[in-house]
Amino acid sequence: MSRSLRVHPESIDQVKLALKRNGYPRQKDLAEELEISLSTLNNYLNGRPVDNLNFQEISEKLGQDWKAIAFLDQESAPSNSNVNPDPWTPDLDQEEAIPDVDYYVERPPIESTCYQTLLRPGALVRIKAPSLMGKTLLIARVLKKLVAQQGYQTVYINLHLANHADLGNLNSLLKWFSFCVSESLGLANRLADYWYEGLSTSKMACTNYFERYLLRQVNRPVVLCLDEVDRVFPHRDVASDFLGMLRAWHEKAKMGKRLERLRLVVVHSTEVYIPLNLNESPFNVGVPIELPELTQEQIIELAQQYQLDCTASEVEQLQGLVGGHPYLIGECFNHLKFNGTGSLEKVLNNAATEAGIYRNHLRHLWQMLQQHQALADAFKDVIEASCPIPLESRSAYKLHSMGLVHLQAHQVTLRCQLYREYFQARFQETP
Repeated sequence: MSRSLRVHPESIDQVKLALKRNGYPRQKDLAEELEISLSTLNNYLNGRPVDNLNFQEISEKLGQDWKAIAFLDQESAPSNSNVNPDPWTPDLDQEEAIPDVDYYVERPPIESTCYQTLLRPGALVRIKAPSLMGKTLLIARVLKKLVAQQGYQTVYINLHLANHADLGNLNSLLKWFSFCVSESLGLANRLADYWYEGLSTSKMACTNYFERYLLRQVNRPVVLCLDEVDRVFPHRDVASDFLGMLRAWHEKAKMGKRLERLRLVVVHSTEVYIPLNLNESPFNVGVPIELPELTQEQIIELAQQYQLDCTASEVEQLQGLVGGHPYLIGECFNHLKFNGTGSLEKVLNNAATEAGIYRNHLRHLWQMLQQHQALADAFKDVIEASCPIPLESRSAYKLHSMGLVHLQAHQVTLRCQLYREYFQARFQETP
């Protein structure tokens, strides 16, 4: 048997649907659970060769018969996504990046603010919200509107697609970043022609590549969205230089240079816990956007989009369990519309159990907590508390970015009753 397999072209749609059907709203959630690279999973879902064992493991997790969906590729070389002969030229697929927005409720004036800001030369929008709060759906809606109404060019780069080694090396990260933008703009990779090794810093080389090559090839504004910027935070020196470069581009654009054609969107889940020079940070300039939870009126509007007839009383019950969490509410409505048997009351009664509709989401969060004992201990304190409590800042930021807690000044509170019921039982089971 070949050491690499790929999904048969006729089964690609099937495995992509299985991802969300099994409770994984994003590719990275499954990749983290299986402890494989995101690029490996991305290759699997798009019919590109992956290692035989990885193929079987992913298929099993998605409830697929690997033998039935496998396409034996005798001519493909053994695939190992963790070994990339050219670290800044990964095999990319942006399909997961900008999803179709089938069900979406606006949270005014956020969408309008983002759109109007990005019409301005050299604009910078900063979007911060915990995991699964709708950041990607928001930017997808705004970018598509800019394309449809203004004819802008848009580029979406998710830093989760960068190899860990690249994130720890500024030169590698900037080359990967530049290559990704080239690909998204449909331009040839000309790093060899414009990246002057040894004659300048990596930041200068990257800026030169954008100004002298990429932006000269595009005669219209380019909106560049960088998602999951948190990924670079642990690498302090690299983060400082990379983020400082973005700030410098924003400032330079004000001077009417070629960079004014570039508009930036920076998206992250957690607070910026790395020390940055105030004059070099992109997080104290531009327009900040924070995503609130859905209101009762917005939840009712979303239910109507799903063609569900939910009463105000039922919406109150749902809010009592999950608050205004967009993902949890959307999963409930999705289940009732496409898989539902029974009432909303029945769904809510089982929600915090292993038989409930949130089981995969909750298991995923539990597994993440189990990998970091200090974080699990901190969250246990939150679960047991009946009022806001102080936590060590790193733990508070991490729990907030996971969507488990609300930050209130220097204290935290549990995000919703669903998490209390499920994790309280889990902690009681754990010695």
